[in-house]
Amino acid sequence: MASLSAQIPLCLALMMAACLMIGINGSIDGAQREFDYFALSLQWPGTICHKTRHCCSSNACCRGSNSPTEFTIHGLWPDYNDGTWPSCCYRSQFDVKEISTLLDALEKYWPSLYCGKSSTCFSGKGLFWAHEVDIHGTCSSPVIRDEYSYFITTLNVYFKYNVTKILNEAGYVPSNSERYPLGGIVSAIENSFRATPEVICSKEAVEEIRLCFFKDFKPRNCLASKTSCPKYVSLPAYVSMGKFL
Repeated sequence: MASLSAQIPLCLALMMAACLMIGINGSIDGAQREFDYFALSLQWPGTICHKTRHCCSSNACCRGSNSPTEFTIHGLWPDYNDGTWPSCCYRSQFDVKEISTLLDALEKYWPSLYCGKSSTCFSGKGLFWAHEVDIHGTCSSPVIRDEYSYFITTLNVYFKYNVTKILNEAGYVPSNSERYPLGGIVSAIENSFRATPEVICSKEAVEEIRLCFFKDFKPRNCLASKTSCPKYVSLPAYVSMGKFL
């Protein structure tokens, strides 16, 4: 049996090895810990498209009469209750063929509203969808485990919790002249989904609305205690610059 003096260096070495294996978030091998809830982030195209300065084939703002006129999907994001979030949880290779049956729906309800390619975790620049699944989809386990599941799940949640419909029925419709009470918009969503959303603004214009969900996709309150929005906000209507040729 080794002496006590010989055992001490061995114990210290084992402790140091264990520390190296544990990431700063307390998970083994540096893996990011499991998320706490989902946030479905929705973009208001009227606000974002007003910033368009030139058109390109990838920008849905440039589709003429087919440009989006309802909230579109930004992404489904796994988040932590402390206000942080995991990202790029494992190396993946986006394959558009995996979601070929969803492309029509994705082009309509989850389009890019910008020109240029989006950054991905491991493979440089790519499609907007590749950006979302790389950064967020890879961290959605054990609820969502693959590329197809990430997109079909997000679409289903988007259709079930139709923010555009709820706001339109409450009288909050696109307008370049009207200003609406922020509290009224929040209340309309709360009354329908029994949960408080997060509203993001660009100056006085609504830019994003985020709905939050438990892991079983039942609505829960979002965490944001502050807002970037004034008391009265707009939902700008957008007139397309014309179809990209």
